Amino acid sequence: MSGHSKWATTKHKKAITDGRRAKSFAKLIKGIEVASRNGGPDVDGNPTLFDAIAKAKKASMPADNISRAVKRGAGLESGGADWQTIMYEGYGPNGVAIMIECLSDNRNRAASEVRVAVTRNGGNMADPGSVSYLFNRKGVIIVSKNGGVTEDKVLEAVLEASAEEVNDMGEAFEVVCEASDIVAVRSALQGAGIDYESADSSFLPSLSIPLDAEGAAKVFALIDAIEELDDVQNVYSNFDVSDEVMASLG
Repeated sequence: MSGHSKWATTKHKKAITDGRRAKSFAKLIKGIEVASRNGGPDVDGNPTLFDAIAKAKKASMPADNISRAVKRGAGLESGGADWQTIMYEGYGPNGVAIMIECLSDNRNRAASEVRVAVTRNGGNMADPGSVSYLFNRKGVIIVSKNGGVTEDKVLEAVLEASAEEVNDMGEAFEVVCEASDIVAVRSALQGAGIDYESADSSFLPSLSIPLDAEGAAKVFALIDAIEELDDVQNVYSNFDVSDEVMASLG
């Protein structure tokens, strides 16, 4: 898990700083629209919307873009699409399990594009339920080490809020909790004066598959191809890559 988490966090930072910024913004806007539609536009009463907006602000999205996305999702402004959450399951190189979360207004397009990306990059689609049993829905809060934040400080802040574990990912800490405890954990961090990078409901694997450099390169290429698709919001996998392999791949 540590290797996968580090890789995912590094990719997220890269997406914000290079040519994928526009695509990243589009996915963040979708998340805001869906959160506003499902839970209403009041941030105080909609923790999912709160976290979606916080993530957009971390990515330096203009406030006007955020405000319009909230209004579109709540039906207060025209132009909002009927985004539907669709989950696809599959296997990549080395038997790595993959779950693909889409937000799409066209199921046929999403299914076709996901299938092409997976099969062209060494993967295979799987029947619903054949992969998802390998994952558990969890809350994941990423806390940057900037400002002298230590593992002891994070642990002290979150343990009473029902956090399950704190993992050191190099540049940041990963706090894992039950998905239903995300608000309590991030509130505990805020109460302790600790800033956090993101707070998301995620799928974490119950069993990880270690990869060597060759296998990791193939899996990374597959996930890159999937994440390039406009309908894809998140990709979850159960690979584990050691720090040594990560370093060898740059």
